[in-house]
Amino acid sequence: MILVLAYIAVFLSFASGILALIEHQRPALVTLSEAFFTKIPNLHESKRAWITKQLDAKHFPRGLRLAVFLLLGFSGVFAILAGLSVMLSSSVVTDQLALGLPWMKWQVRFDSLSGFFFLIIGIAVIAVSLFGPGYIRSFEAKQHPFEVLGLFTGLFVAGMLLVLLADDAFFFMIAWELMSVASYFLVAFEHEHAVNRRAAFLYLLMAEVGALSIILAFGVLASFSTDFTFNSLREAQLSSTWASIAFVLALIGFGMKAGLVPLHVWLPEAHPVAPSHISALMSGVMLKVALYGVIRFCYDLIGTVHWEWGVVLLVVGTISALGGIFYAMMQPHLKRLLAYSSVENIGIIFMVLGLSMIFMANDQPQLAALGLIAALLHAFNHALFKNLLFLGAGIIHHQTHELNIDQLGGLIKRMPNTSMIFLIGCMSISSLPLFNGFVSEWLAFQTALQVDVLDNGVLRSLIPVSAAALALTAALAAACFIKVFGLIFLGLPRSRNAEKAREVKDLGMLLGPGILAGLCFLFGVFPGLIINLLNGVAKQVVGQTLPNDTALGWLWLAPVSAARASYAPPLVLIGVMIAGIFSFWFLRRDAEIKAMRRAPTWDCGFGGLNARMQYTSSAFTMPLRRIFAGIWLIDEQINKDMRGAMDLDVAAIHYQLQVQDHTWPRIYQPIAHGVNNLARLVGRIQTGNIRTYLGYSFATLILMLWVIS
Repeated sequence: MILVLAYIAVFLSFASGILALIEHQRPALVTLSEAFFTKIPNLHESKRAWITKQLDAKHFPRGLRLAVFLLLGFSGVFAILAGLSVMLSSSVVTDQLALGLPWMKWQVRFDSLSGFFFLIIGIAVIAVSLFGPGYIRSFEAKQHPFEVLGLFTGLFVAGMLLVLLADDAFFFMIAWELMSVASYFLVAFEHEHAVNRRAAFLYLLMAEVGALSIILAFGVLASFSTDFTFNSLREAQLSSTWASIAFVLALIGFGMKAGLVPLHVWLPEAHPVAPSHISALMSGVMLKVALYGVIRFCYDLIGTVHWEWGVVLLVVGTISALGGIFYAMMQPHLKRLLAYSSVENIGIIFMVLGLSMIFMANDQPQLAALGLIAALLHAFNHALFKNLLFLGAGIIHHQTHELNIDQLGGLIKRMPNTSMIFLIGCMSISSLPLFNGFVSEWLAFQTALQVDVLDNGVLRSLIPVSAAALALTAALAAACFIKVFGLIFLGLPRSRNAEKAREVKDLGMLLGPGILAGLCFLFGVFPGLIINLLNGVAKQVVGQTLPNDTALGWLWLAPVSAARASYAPPLVLIGVMIAGIFSFWFLRRDAEIKAMRRAPTWDCGFGGLNARMQYTSSAFTMPLRRIFAGIWLIDEQINKDMRGAMDLDVAAIHYQLQVQDHTWPRIYQPIAHGVNNLARLVGRIQTGNIRTYLGYSFATLILMLWVIS
């Protein structure tokens, strides 16, 4: 029954994509329906007219799009049901599909680890299905075909679900490629823009390089086993050298999809150009499928982890976390900023996963379980608040046609509901107490603080440094999203688009991110609900769970023991409520100040505020840009227009700032130049002379005869 729920989720996502293709066949459907209705003698004329009206050019597309997103939403519902069922039962369900290679059917396995990621996908897909119908109306005026968007969205979701069900390398790679290729078409959806085509090509190129690396990693395991099924790969006996080679190949392949530095360059290019609900799925969900691949490959298929692997993940994760948030701080484009923020959060997840590997290799299974649960919990939380923020960015873009932070402002008065939802996302991603981001980062710190159980002096020195980097990352993330919320929603409008903005009228566009905002608060106050489920995942993966006072306590969260550290979010909520009520009473205890008064913002005596007096994105981050100048490639120019007889009077000042990622010019551009130079050298053999080509053939024949003999 559990596997049937998973199959239904996959089928419905496929069906939503196929249904989207019907829009192109509307004229044929009209003809068929008219021919069919004329053969029904008792059909009332009004009913016939109503049915024909639904198939006309105005009503049919909107009804079809609602049906497509409805199927997608039901796919998410069944994914949640399947994930919860397998996690609560702690069962492992297997099956075979009559597809695949002639000598090997597709193997299916559904367990607690797969079920957890099913849960993540299901929640995100439901939110997107509510948000999508209203959002895609903005594409109607641009004449973008919905059948392309609907088809590849369904295939994209189906591909991610199939990756989680795959139990052999061949099936896994088929599903992985379905996910990658479908998302390529979604990134390239608005292909009339050159920047979109470039971003889509870069994404596809790096996705295929990553896929090749994953195939090689499976190949290493398969060379020591009998076939490509995961059961056979689990039984492979690898030396430490070959196991490490397989780990590195898998880390490159999955890390490229996850967006680890320096393999992240596709991510800030692809996310901003994709439709917002697709960006939400890619950032909030697809990156987690890559995390699933790492966990499945290292903990399950290889089996025996080495502490050196944990160090690699710890260092790479630390660099990704710091690099991601530093690059995010400098971005004036909202979706590009959110994309770099995903790099940061993926870095945090891999940091804690590295700690789990280190403790696992040093015979500390309970601390390894703590690290794994902290990593998975942060993956779950990131899926919630990053989907929320991308959908919120979609609402802002839909209502203002603007994503440049410096061109927004004052939206809290014009879009109050959106501002409240977006504020919850900002507080969650900033790891503030009472929201879900705080719980997972607190668990990450608790994992790092257990370093005293290790005997290795290098690890005892390295882990505190990473913990300090995590603290810096959390502080910078809070500053980053203070900038985001303040510049977008507070102050005065900086453009006419922002000034004319109004709250979105479509209820679904608010309901989707609204549900995610509610879940961010729910799991921030009651994290035991999800940690209880994650204990089953940890039991399956590392054979250990957290102490009972963590797993069963709804009030106190004590990851190691109540004596060492504990956190009680319900009590914090009660304390905040009491403090808020007391403060409200204290401030309004005087009868003269009970009446609420609204007044213009104080202008400090300058005689009237205007938008030019406000901080810009670059001004807000200027102190950090001065302190950490070496982290970015900065091109800062101040040009003055002079006037007067001697050009001594300043007529205008033009300020330009460009902040670039080091990775692209320092790593990828030299590789691109090298490939181009090599191609030019190889191109010299194309002389166009038939005698030269005959000489090549003769030399090849001689060489082959020599090799064979």
